[in-house]
Amino acid sequence: MEEGKGHRFLQIHPDDNVLVALQNLSKGKEIVFEGKTFHLCTDVASKHKFSLQALAIEDKIFMYGVLVGRASKPIALGESLRVDNVQHDANDFVLAERKLDWQKPDVSEFEGKTFNGFHRADGSVGTSNYWLVIPLVFCENRNVSVLKEALDEKLGYKKAKSYENEVESLISLYKTGKTTQEILHADLQSTPEGLNQSKLFPNIDGIKFITHDMGCGGTRMDSDALCGLIAGYITHPNVAGATVLSLGCQHSQISILQNEIEKRDASFNKPLAILEQQNLGTEQILMQEALKQTFAGLIEANKVTRKPAPLSKLCIGLECGGSDGFSGISANPALGYLSDILVSMGGSVILSEFPELCGVEQELSDRCVDEKTANRFMHLMRTYNAKAEADGSGFYANPSPGNIRDGLITDAMKSAGAAKKGGTSPVTAVLDYPEKVTKGGLNLLCTPGSDVESTTAEVASGANIVLFTTGLGTPTGNPIAPVIKLSTNTNTFLKMPDIIDINCGTIIDGAETIQENAHRILNYVISVANGEVQPKAVQLGQDDFIPWKRGVSL
Repeated sequence: MEEGKGHRFLQIHPDDNVLVALQNLSKGKEIVFEGKTFHLCTDVASKHKFSLQALAIEDKIFMYGVLVGRASKPIALGESLRVDNVQHDANDFVLAERKLDWQKPDVSEFEGKTFNGFHRADGSVGTSNYWLVIPLVFCENRNVSVLKEALDEKLGYKKAKSYENEVESLISLYKTGKTTQEILHADLQSTPEGLNQSKLFPNIDGIKFITHDMGCGGTRMDSDALCGLIAGYITHPNVAGATVLSLGCQHSQISILQNEIEKRDASFNKPLAILEQQNLGTEQILMQEALKQTFAGLIEANKVTRKPAPLSKLCIGLECGGSDGFSGISANPALGYLSDILVSMGGSVILSEFPELCGVEQELSDRCVDEKTANRFMHLMRTYNAKAEADGSGFYANPSPGNIRDGLITDAMKSAGAAKKGGTSPVTAVLDYPEKVTKGGLNLLCTPGSDVESTTAEVASGANIVLFTTGLGTPTGNPIAPVIKLSTNTNTFLKMPDIIDINCGTIIDGAETIQENAHRILNYVISVANGEVQPKAVQLGQDDFIPWKRGVSL
């Protein structure tokens, strides 16, 4: 990457015909770059791009060395790129020669390092130890909530932070006759954050009560995939056992779930209670049986303790949400370097969000270890995009208003930066939702670009920690896998310290290299895997879980 003087702008790849503004640049600003001097003819906001040459209508625009769009109207030298003068475009892709050579990073700092995790019978290792309570169908959501109300506080898992004092203050103001305007401008007394009461089962990190809106009424493909997703959570190394509630008549049948569990773990031996309401009868019978079986399972799950495991037992989900124009030049490349370190040490990483790989398919397919794997990737990409276009919204519609506002104005531009999370290693496997990771190395998982759906899927596939980059700030978490949030810029890190764990804006600021930042992230990952540190999403109880309704989401 070549930077302009004073870190004002950046050329990401020598073949690019645009520069990225690293700070707000005013119209008339003199730009000196590679012997060329010109003046900006428009203001260019930080994170946005401006042209290195005059572009005519249909001229190609390159970033990261790949095609990311075309000019939809003439663009002058030094003019900002915007949605009104740029349209999405990306290169097509074909089966080509394998390109498997890559430069392995120096891993000497991490050789011999371990983390203390929960070892499972199938050889996997968890970074946490949770009990799971989940319905097979939305009809059982209320019963899951009843179990949560009965168990959470009594067993010591209720989160201490609430806003009860704030509500008391509002009630007091109302009762004393304060006006609406006075109430709106009042300073509320904050609720102090107390400590959680001691847990009855000290080796269990929590009971996770998950609800969803699926299991019946949709397509059989979606209900079957839901069973696979739930099976992925039940067999997950971070889960000690589970209680599953079924109504009985829904599409997502118990037998389908059991088959999906066996596919993922033929010797499955965790405590598992599956209860069917229509078979048992009254709510009281169902609840009492669920409480007894859950409590008995917790006793067994509490017997598992942390023991040392090599870093090769880490399976890292790579995720982004609320991306901005800095994502592809700070946090995402840092995760890419970390990915290469883990792969070099025998670990697994998961790169998902297929709509955000649009435009880099050729590079990724060329990196697949064999032609069968490459063909599967290309087939999934083409099939997904064709389905989206048939529904009136292809991959080109993926960027959100926030993405566009902060510099990602085409899907290919967003994708070229998002793909950096996957590093440079060969692609060892391509998985379709909700398949499980079975191979070390870089795994591509077909999911939507929607960050919560994608994170939900990555964890079902085996990610025992998720690294989540964000430029705008996203509070997403997961019920069973720690989600570590990384900001792409220092402003977001300082503005939202309650949800961000690590600042990668240091790369933009020139305080850290990509490699130094990646090392800092990996050391933090190890401390989280040890159970020594809780990421902000875990502290907040950010337990987001959204199954993918196939073809609906981008």
